[in-house]
Amino acid sequence: MHEAIALLQQLVRIPSVSPHLDPATGQGEQAIAEFAAAWLNERGVESWLEAAAPGRPNVVGKVGSGSGPVLVLCGHLDTVQATGMTIDPFGGEIRDGRLYGRGAYDMKAGVAAIMTAAAELARTNTLKGTLLLALVSDEEYASVGAQDFVRRHQADGCLLAEPTDGAFVTGHRGFAWVDVTVQGRAAHGSRWDLGISANTMAGRLLTALDHHDLTVLRPRKHPLLGPASVHPAIVRGGVGLSTYAPECLLQLEWRILPGTTEADVLTWTNDLVQHAGITAAVTCTLFRPPMLCPAAARMRQATLEAIGQALPEQGAPFWMDAAFFDAAGIPTVVYGPTGEGAHAAVEWVDLASVIHCTEVYGRTAALFCS
Repeated sequence: MHEAIALLQQLVRIPSVSPHLDPATGQGEQAIAEFAAAWLNERGVESWLEAAAPGRPNVVGKVGSGSGPVLVLCGHLDTVQATGMTIDPFGGEIRDGRLYGRGAYDMKAGVAAIMTAAAELARTNTLKGTLLLALVSDEEYASVGAQDFVRRHQADGCLLAEPTDGAFVTGHRGFAWVDVTVQGRAAHGSRWDLGISANTMAGRLLTALDHHDLTVLRPRKHPLLGPASVHPAIVRGGVGLSTYAPECLLQLEWRILPGTTEADVLTWTNDLVQHAGITAAVTCTLFRPPMLCPAAARMRQATLEAIGQALPEQGAPFWMDAAFFDAAGIPTVVYGPTGEGAHAAVEWVDLASVIHCTEVYGRTAALFCS
């Protein structure tokens, strides 16, 4: 059995469900982090744990110490919950060229590939620069692991091993979660002359949001990432059937393009509130920046040369930890294995693609760190 496949099976058999997503049984990353650090150290990759948050460790590995460039190979150790899976989530069963289990595809396959590539580079001892492994925690919830890593470490490039089904990804949109609390005036349902329904006021904003999404955002398409968008994800208002709603909460999600800031999102939302003619408080509860690898970045060329074919660059529809590396000034690309079932009842990864990615990651490091 290929070393990366044997390692992947071991990783899948160590549950690392995010405790935020499964508070009752979520194990977190402590056990898998300790295993990964020991595995790497036994193979000549200097490795240690760094606490990104209490009980949420990152594993950092290091190969080489030359004066050349510093490359990060990154993957996350946590998984989503295993509730509802129709296979053994932690069995690591191998069948018909696939390995099954929670996290097999998202993304312990990528983690196994970068760990195996690092071990091989440590054995050959040929790097002129430095390879850092960032095996991070909490990607599936708040990404405290990636944020902690970029605060502590500097690098010249990053390859994120998220599963891309063999696509070469150089960018993705960001997102912002915005709470809009619309004010009305409570009154008995019979007193139309006194009551002001916050739900009705919110409806005006919903109409304005839909118009803005369709007529302003959709026509402005980024050549790689497509358009920005906004949608009302949650609407909650009212206290009783015979009471005019005193308040209505709209929780919006903006999907944003490179160059957009949190301040931009707040300005746009407040403008829409004003346009709707209502009274509301606007708060951004979470902001995650977009990612776009610079066109001339050496990271692009080294990865494509390692892949061995001129793949077209693609944008991912979802957000990734890559954005934190990009925001820290580290050009980042994403390339990973093939499979199915991320967050689903049946999850598997194609084993041939894991072996291929192991080879690509090793070649990328050798080229980039030369």
